[in-house]
Amino acid sequence: MSMEMSKGSAPNTMAEARTVETPRFVPAVDIYETADEYVVMAEMPGCDPKGIDVQFEGGELSIYGRALPREIPSTGWLAREFGIGDYARTFNVTESIETEKISADYEHGILTLRLPKVETAKPRKIEVRAK
Repeated sequence: MSMEMSKGSAPNTMAEARTVETPRFVPAVDIYETADEYVVMAEMPGCDPKGIDVQFEGGELSIYGRALPREIPSTGWLAREFGIGDYARTFNVTESIETEKISADYEHGILTLRLPKVETAKPRKIEVRAK
């Protein structure tokens, strides 16, 4: 599979939700391949899972999320380095993916996408017959 990573803009539906003042972050990702699928793990801490948007269209897989502000503790902040803003990233994906079976899970600030391979893209063992 060829997954080209792009830091380009998100699809219109995602971009419309963003305000001019909102910072945009490009989430760090880990991508690995198994015999049956490709797995993309994107670091998106502070997002509400219900507000994460994953879209696949025209060979592009796009992810979008918004990091929400954290409550200020009663003692007040002594330091505040976590960003509040939008996460967006787009990947170009080849035809070797069963697009209707792409799944997404969010846990502990990590968005995990599973992109199953089509049968023809999966490796297969060829039996050698003795004659």
